Amino acid sequence: MTPDDRLETAFTAARMYYGESQTMEAIASALSVSRSTVSRMLRDAREAGLVQISLRPPGAHRVEELRRRISQLYGVQAHVIAAGATEDERERLQAVADAGATMLDEMLEPGMTVGMAWGTTIAALVGSLRPRPVPGLRIVQLNGAINTEGSGLTYVSTVLSRAAALWDATVHHFPVPAFFDYAATRDAMWHERSVHRVLETQQQCTLAVFGVGAFDAAVPSHVYTNNYLTEEDLRSLRADGAVGDVCTVFLRADGTYRDIAMNARCSGPDPSQLARIPRRLLLAAGTRKALPLRAALRAGVATDLVIDEVTAMSLLALR
Repeated sequence: MTPDDRLETAFTAARMYYGESQTMEAIASALSVSRSTVSRMLRDAREAGLVQISLRPPGAHRVEELRRRISQLYGVQAHVIAAGATEDERERLQAVADAGATMLDEMLEPGMTVGMAWGTTIAALVGSLRPRPVPGLRIVQLNGAINTEGSGLTYVSTVLSRAAALWDATVHHFPVPAFFDYAATRDAMWHERSVHRVLETQQQCTLAVFGVGAFDAAVPSHVYTNNYLTEEDLRSLRADGAVGDVCTVFLRADGTYRDIAMNARCSGPDPSQLARIPRRLLLAAGTRKALPLRAALRAGVATDLVIDEVTAMSLLALR
């Protein structure tokens, strides 16, 4: 028997076993071979790629339906992470960070410029990255980090430096406040050569990575718990209908942002600026992030989304 004949016979046995649910004894009788020969045929069929077996854990259909609906509604490549029955929000955040790190690793290319925001979610993402040198890779910080007490820069520098060490990349820090006290000060700083160089580097990004901030997330968003916003700022945001932020640019529930007063003093790229970056990876975990996440998706900030199953259900329930 030639190799091609053996594969044809193996395929016949596989079709009868997997496609028609016949027993090995019935197949052996039909093909006039022994049961052990049928077992070898099935093994050969699998090894030759004639048979592909996939396992779908409980709930896989539900997760796939969530992914399909989110992708269809918001025009993104959605990736929904199944949630275990006993997982809390921190565990779901870690699962999203792990999946996001894997996706990000697949997106990286030599010579690429990657824009990274900062916060609780991105810190978790960086903690899940695997070491892999990427020649010529540059990381640029997307938004300022200094808060009202003058700190914050060390936290963000540590996160980005860790990513740079894992990828053997260079980092372009953005040493300006997350929020300026006066819009005029920001406008003046944007003309400083050192700041302008960072802004130019941001414009060269082909990939951006960021999360979404919520005022009352169970796992607190860094910008809302570390003295970045005053009580007056928060009152102003509530008055303007803000529900959260992306890269420290605040959004309303409908995705609008241009006339929110705080945004005149923020340091991050707005949705229209983010949209110029070809790939934009957004990670989100936490049911209270569903509303700002919907705002972010309505604003068109993301091309790719990694989200846990519980948050995905909360997002879809808003419609």
